[in-house]
Amino acid sequence: MKTLSFLLQKEFLQIFRNPTLLRMILAIPVIQLTILPLAADFEIKNINLVVVDHDRSTFSRDLVNKITASGYFVLVDYSSNSKQSLAYIESDEADVALEIPHNFEKNLVREGHDQLFLAINAINGTKANVGGAYLSQVIGNFNQEIRLEWMQSGKIIQAPIVEVAAINWFNPLLNYQFFMVPGILVVLVTMVGAYMCALNIVKEKEVGTIEQINVTPIKKHLFILGKLIPFWAIGMFVFSLGLFLVGRLVYGIVPAGNLALLYGYLTLYLIAVLGIGLLVSTYSNTQQQAMSLAFFLMMIFILMSGLFTPIESMPAWAKFITQLNPVTYFIEVVRMIIMKGSEFRHISQHFIIMLGFALFFNTWAIFNYRKTS
Repeated sequence: MKTLSFLLQKEFLQIFRNPTLLRMILAIPVIQLTILPLAADFEIKNINLVVVDHDRSTFSRDLVNKITASGYFVLVDYSSNSKQSLAYIESDEADVALEIPHNFEKNLVREGHDQLFLAINAINGTKANVGGAYLSQVIGNFNQEIRLEWMQSGKIIQAPIVEVAAINWFNPLLNYQFFMVPGILVVLVTMVGAYMCALNIVKEKEVGTIEQINVTPIKKHLFILGKLIPFWAIGMFVFSLGLFLVGRLVYGIVPAGNLALLYGYLTLYLIAVLGIGLLVSTYSNTQQQAMSLAFFLMMIFILMSGLFTPIESMPAWAKFITQLNPVTYFIEVVRMIIMKGSEFRHISQHFIIMLGFALFFNTWAIFNYRKTS
């Protein structure tokens, strides 16, 4: 323990003597966590809409007003020229074109039905699908309001109406930041742990100070612990800073679950992630090599973690990769504890899997580290 304490003193002195490293560890994650959830919002808004109104009736104007009042659409043009509307789509100035036919109101009143024409710019497939679904839903609500109004006025025969009341669990206000902040916080903690830990050891290789340690009788596992513990403490601090300073004060996120359970899993996760950083450093001789290898791994971890793309929508081979990704499990656990208030029995399997990752990566790093070059 005395040897380990000296190693820890050396590591903390080395970290705190580097102001650039401190800014990267402390300031940058806070700034990123504050800004990224505002930009990483998958709720599609500001969909450019062109309306071709051949009817110019009360119903058509009410429909257009209802669409624009939804907050999702921006009215680019309102005219009676069908060719002009398609020109807007072809020039990428509009995402959706809605054409209201002649006698729209008359057909609704007399016949009880009519058809609308939608043209959707599908270059951006996600925006096209979501925009079309939004518009269809608004039109459906408009149609339902007309039927309800007619039923109340006695214009059509009363018929049974089935009403559906939706209750949103865990995120009642459907605030997308509540979903994104925990996931982004996990990614930032992962990058601080893996990147900084790898670069710290490789920097000693470049400077030559690691050779002084290699000639001492320090055991490999003590050296690995001396490198792991400081960045484990920093990772815990960064997570706390993001959770309580940014998450609670900026976004109003209050964890619904047990914080001791959350930090228990964080402890195990950081050990696994730092093991990856240590492993990267054993295969790298320069900081450039370490950054390239760590960047390659981080891109796979982040993109295949379910942070931006639901795992359920991935193909089978991609789902298999996500099962080998430690970031996937921690994102799930953080969201489950913070948003759902999950207990240990709900995430016990996640604990076992993360323990396996921690043992695997750190054991590999210890065996791969050589005190001779």
